[in-house]
Amino acid sequence: MSDSGSARTNLNVDKNPHTTTAEPISVIPLLAHALKKIRSTPPRIITSPPTQPRRAAVALVIRVTPPRNFPQIPQNQVQPSLQEFFQLDWVNAPGAVAEILFLKRENPGEDTAAIATNRVNKSSEAHVAFPGGRTEEGDEGGCYTAMRQTWEETGLDLAERDFTCVGQLDDREITTSLGKRLLMILSPFVFLQLSPTSLAADPVEGTTLHWLPISSLLTPKWSTVTVDCSSRLAPRQSLFLRYAIRALIGNMSFPALLLPDLTCPEQAKSKKDKSEARLEKALPPQSYKQLKLWGLSLGMTLDLLSFMAIDGHSASGSILKFPDHADADDVMGVKLFSGDVRAAVLRAPSLTSVFPRFSYPDVNFWIWVFGKRYREVVRGWEVSVKTRGAGDRRVNWTGAALSTFYAAIRKALVVVIVVRAILVLTGAVFSAWWVFFR
Repeated sequence: MSDSGSARTNLNVDKNPHTTTAEPISVIPLLAHALKKIRSTPPRIITSPPTQPRRAAVALVIRVTPPRNFPQIPQNQVQPSLQEFFQLDWVNAPGAVAEILFLKRENPGEDTAAIATNRVNKSSEAHVAFPGGRTEEGDEGGCYTAMRQTWEETGLDLAERDFTCVGQLDDREITTSLGKRLLMILSPFVFLQLSPTSLAADPVEGTTLHWLPISSLLTPKWSTVTVDCSSRLAPRQSLFLRYAIRALIGNMSFPALLLPDLTCPEQAKSKKDKSEARLEKALPPQSYKQLKLWGLSLGMTLDLLSFMAIDGHSASGSILKFPDHADADDVMGVKLFSGDVRAAVLRAPSLTSVFPRFSYPDVNFWIWVFGKRYREVVRGWEVSVKTRGAGDRRVNWTGAALSTFYAAIRKALVVVIVVRAILVLTGAVFSAWWVFFR
């Protein structure tokens, strides 16, 4: 991979001339604390059951870009350790920006990224995810899968000396729409770029790279991603059943982060257009789409940010505000802490980031009625945080929350459909009596 990588076309990004933003705050000390903590903290590994051995892996790639006016940096002949890296002058220089890589796939297909984030795509918004995919035969583990998939999708060779694997975040369970069947286990790995220069990238056709400042994730703007329930619960070929489910249940709204469009990504080209890619022409304003981060990718991002907490406080004293209108804890009646604003480190970020809220209030009500076990899981996580400072790693809190929340949803949907069917039948009988027997 290393020989081919040096010959790849460098797809740098230009600042969007139509966007003006304030200078990002420095999160370098917090990032150093987070990566050191990730390296020293063993991840929670979920063993694949014999009935479903499929696994996947993604790469969370982080880099630090020095200020534009910083003097030329000599090439390091020896790969620095993690501690040595965060002691380098260009890393700690005022104006250095820590960034994380997201991908926008035009046609994600039915792979890991599609399941995690990209099933819905309106023309006015673009959903982003991390590079990665399914483990294939011959892969030497999850880390190898993440590196191979990143190379295939972006052209970035994470096996080169420019990168180091910091560690792994907790494994994730990918399930069917209502959490009834396990599809695969997802392992997220964190990589750090050790060189100060932008490396050559060659994304596959239909994929664009977005390097976004980590500081922009600390005070985010929240939105939602709306999903038609019929697209998740009914076969595509059954139009009648799809319309019936849409009428009975409505839509689901998932929490989503609005990502700042600070850069104008180079569009992925076909092989014959590689020479034109060097022109790096800016896109017209009307072609920009709102970037949204949601689903499992959002959960993994919040897991990464939770490691940036120092002594029980969130990064830089910043507060990660969660949206009241799309908070699964609010739906379930869980109030971990007083007030509507809670620090990211003081709650289980992944417990609620992948859970929906329904458009019909009675559906949410019945979810709350059947959600006692879910509330106990969340409160159990809260107790483990307070007593241990980092949660009881012997318990799969995310998996327990996932199974109990979707169990409540399944029961709620059964009740809602039965009640609606009774009301429709009662209305039909009353109408027949009114017309024929009154």
